[in-house]
Parts: sequence; structure tokens; C-alpha cells
Amino acid sequence: MNFSVPDDLKTAFNETFRGYNKSAIVATLMREAIDREEAERQGKAAVARILGRRWRAPVVAPKRVRAARLNDRP
Repeated sequence: MNFSVPDDLKTAFNETFRGYNKSAIVATLMREAIDREEAERQGKAAVARILGRRWRAPVVAPKRVRAARLNDRP
């Protein structure tokens, strides 16, 4: 995999991580980015499923909802 990195970012990275295994750091950062992206995709899919169910849910009158809340609570 090849990619370009701006010189100022490369310099800052090299100075910050002098003496570290830079390949391991980059691999860790890439894994974190992949995990974040996957979590975001899963979150969006969950929201889409919830909203999809919402539109198919039966309509309940507000009076019935209030009565259920009052009657079903200890």
C-alpha cells in the first residue's frame, strides 16, 4: 500500500514517535480507523432498522399510552 503524507505531518510524526516502532503505530492507527468506520456503519444500519420499524408500528392513541404508563407502573 502506498500513500502520500504531507511533509509537515511526516516530520511531526517522526519527531513525536522518535525511537518507537513507527510501522506498529501506523498499523494500530489504521486498525482504529477501520473499527471506527465499522462502528459508524453499524450505528447507521441500526438507526435505519429502528426507523423502519417505527413506521410499521401500530398507531396508539395518546390517551391509551398515558393510561398504560399510569396503570403499569408500581
